[in-house]
Amino acid sequence: MVHKFTNGRLILGNTVAKDLSLYTDGERIRAITCEELPYDVLHDVGGAYISPGFIDIHVHGGGGKTFDSPDPEDFFFIADLHARYGTTTLLPTASAQPTETYVAMLEAFRRVKATPNPRGAYMPAFHMEAPYFAPSQVGAQGPMIRPFDPVEYNMLIERYGDLICRWSAAPELPGARAFAKACREAGIRLSIGHSDAEYDCVMEMFDEGFGCVTHLYSCTSTVHRKNAFRYAGIVEAAYMIDGMDVELIADGKHLPASLLQFAVKHKGVDRICIVTDATRGGCLPDGAEKMFDDPGFIIEDGVAKLPDRSAFAGSVCTTNRLVRNMRDMAGVPLTDAVRMASANPARVAGLRDRGVLREGAFADVVVFDENIDVSLTMVNGCVVFEK
Repeated sequence: MVHKFTNGRLILGNTVAKDLSLYTDGERIRAITCEELPYDVLHDVGGAYISPGFIDIHVHGGGGKTFDSPDPEDFFFIADLHARYGTTTLLPTASAQPTETYVAMLEAFRRVKATPNPRGAYMPAFHMEAPYFAPSQVGAQGPMIRPFDPVEYNMLIERYGDLICRWSAAPELPGARAFAKACREAGIRLSIGHSDAEYDCVMEMFDEGFGCVTHLYSCTSTVHRKNAFRYAGIVEAAYMIDGMDVELIADGKHLPASLLQFAVKHKGVDRICIVTDATRGGCLPDGAEKMFDDPGFIIEDGVAKLPDRSAFAGSVCTTNRLVRNMRDMAGVPLTDAVRMASANPARVAGLRDRGVLREGAFADVVVFDENIDVSLTMVNGCVVFEK
């Protein structure tokens, strides 16, 4: 079936085109042209933006559910929920759990992948944000963090390596090089997360494959003092390594406008991926945790917090809010904000033909207004949400 999108402002890389129509045919984009082509379904968007779909490479859940689940229906529920806010691709993200939970979760995901007609956002593979983290940077990950366990990670890679896209870990922990080698050989991309690594360690482990920093500034080391001497950390190394990518939780809560602006100025638009890090409270309002009786966190001030309010516990954000915040708080052009939510995460996750509007790319399309409020989401050529 051919869909035609017309009368809109197409976001094509660094430009916004007003006089072109976009045609999708099946799961791919057929043409972006001013010519009239045959179509089956017309979408006259009335001057709204027509954008590449948003890609969230770090999201744990939403609507009261998480991906640490043995139930495939939970996966579809979360994917459908986030698609309503412009997410066309997401990486289900695991938190620190017992080994048996990972096995049940990945078995459920294998069944999800085998489903003929999935709903909502496309889910290519998992992001394992756990469990090999520094105790000093545990954040909201809880008591299940642990040292590198070769028996555990080799089993997970052997059984489920085709279902894992990214793995976040602390590279300063003993055994990190062996872990990195196992991941590299399986084609799993590595990210530094929940880590107290110092500058020299980051420099060395970047060469071992740790090419990204998970939620920069959140549970990542920075300048610190030991015996009167100062040492740089992950934050400083991330800026010094030109090829290092970084995630930013641009929910407007985890990082103030000043740090968003600093990251854009000194890291550059091309190396930033904006992520929700949404927990089970994703897409929910303040106080909503009471609906599902979860004592593990509270939703307050538009963010998830630990019950004692000592730290954030992930976000409740949606991808359209990330884009809006980067435009309004960081002061970047809309085209750059969209790139940080689409083309950049597609590259970091190794997703070909996604995150861009071009002929031959997957037909992942979002329509939104000046406030970045989404009115239509198309995934692989299928409209999964429309107001």
